[in-house]
Amino acid sequence: MKHVTERPFADPEVAARQLVQLASGTKAVQDGRIHIEKINYPFLYTLKASGAEFGAGIRCAVEKGWLELHESGTYVRLLKPGEDLLPTSELVPRV
Repeated sequence: MKHVTERPFADPEVAARQLVQLASGTKAVQDGRIHIEKINYPFLYTLKASGAEFGAGIRCAVEKGWLELHESGTYVRLLKPGEDLLPTSELVPRV
């Protein structure tokens, strides 16, 4: 008997899509910059994801060319909005 609940963001691609969705709903400040805490906080505390899931999601989004992460880690930029990033049934609803 297992007492472990399934983690919706255990798959890095699902986490990456959710992070892109959060970033697209956030107002950019300068040059398209979105402060990392604007997507970090809702992902970790509202959606109840883990720090490892956040890190894996960011890495996946950067590898796929969806987000650009500044070398300091303080902000991201959306790179390629497109049909492949539209919400799918496997994503958690936006907050």
